[in-house]
Amino acid sequence: MFQNLEIFQLSQAMARHAAQRQEVVAANMANADTPGYAARDITPFSDLVAHRPHQTAMRSTRAGHIGSHAPITVREVQANVESAPNGNTVSLEEEMMRAVSVRKQHNRALAIYKSSLTILRSSLGRR
Repeated sequence: MFQNLEIFQLSQAMARHAAQRQEVVAANMANADTPGYAARDITPFSDLVAHRPHQTAMRSTRAGHIGSHAPITVREVQANVESAPNGNTVSLEEEMMRAVSVRKQHNRALAIYKSSLTILRSSLGRR
């Protein structure tokens, strides 16, 4: 019943985006010593849901979704640190900060979902 409400779709997309970003962060950390490896990140969630003047619908997070307009893309990160002598651009400190950011995004998605569910239940007269 509530799967079609936009707020639930938004919170689900935000949680899915956080999971995908965590995968990229984990891959960066796993390849911290790989010669020539360039640190990567994905399209920010805010770019995926940015509204254009003529478009008010939320964009999907993956190319396979119905109505997909802006799939998540993995891109190389412009590192603020110099690359290692072996050409690796991964900074473990930066990746740890990204991991914290991902956790906050996931927690925010869960909070939005729980709050929306509480409002929906209250409107139906349930607790």
